[in-house]
Amino acid sequence: QVRLAESGGGLVQAGGSLRLSCAASGNIIRINTMGWYRQAPGKQRVLVTSITSGGATYYADPVKGRFTISRDNAKNTVYLQMDSLKPEDTAVYYCNADIVAIGTRSYWGQGTQVTVSS
Repeated sequence: QVRLAESGGGLVQAGGSLRLSCAASGNIIRINTMGWYRQAPGKQRVLVTSITSGGATYYADPVKGRFTISRDNAKNTVYLQMDSLKPEDTAVYYCNADIVAIGTRSYWGQGTQVTVSS
């Protein structure tokens, strides 16, 4: 059984930084793209950033230049370094990964709350 476990959310003042981690575990053969989504209250879940197994990255416009995604393939872990945080970054952040195990499918973490105070 495959599982994604997130950590690192919390409360921070505007301009501060947080680092999120998401570790995949289970009978994993390979992990393709990993990414982070966020969902603010009353809004849809949206893609924030992603990284392929080869290291190619994508960033949504609102976070370009402030957020950095990285991954450690040996540890099956993806990270999100968030700097210069703004109140509008407040949301529940979800880890997502396309994992080849018994079959291939997309998996989600349980979500971690990030709150940025002004």
